[in-house]
This record gives sequence, C-alpha cells and structure tokens, in this order.
Amino acid sequence: MKVRADIAALIREGHTNASIAHRVHCAPSTVARARQALSMPPADKLGRIYAEAVPTGRGAYRTAGAVPLSPAQQQANRERLLAALRDEAA
Repeated sequence: MKVRADIAALIREGHTNASIAHRVHCAPSTVARARQALSMPPADKLGRIYAEAVPTGRGAYRTAGAVPLSPAQQQANRERLLAALRDEAA
C-alpha cells in the first residue's frame, strides 16, 4: 500500500486516527490502514511509549489517589529539604 506523505507525517507526530482523518479529510479506516502499513502502534500506545520515556523517570500519569500540592505546600517542602541539607553539610 502506498501511504500518503501527509498521513505518514501526522502518524509519526502521534496524532490519533480520528484527528488525522479530520485534518486530511479522509476516512479513519484509511488512516488505520496507513498506520498498519507503516507498522506503527495505535496512537494511544504510541503516546504512552513517549510519555514513559521521560528522562526524569516519572510516569506521565498521576496515581489515582495523588493530589497536587499547593504552592504553599511546595514552598514548605523546599524549605524543609534545604534545612535538612544544611544540617547534613554542617
């Protein structure tokens, strides 16, 4: 199967089949066949692969019970960490 260059470029950028179909005005099945011809995983799996390759080692998704810290809590944590580091250096 000959794959259109514009579809191949969008697949490699990580867009979903529906998004690509909407952008290039074709059927999602056309995009799915192109993705299969290029041996590319579905967009959700591709996005997960990229997200898990974060150099920080942290996953891209929060755990179910995690609640983001407020700026005040973040500042308090920083101050406690700096104080602990100063104590160890002394």
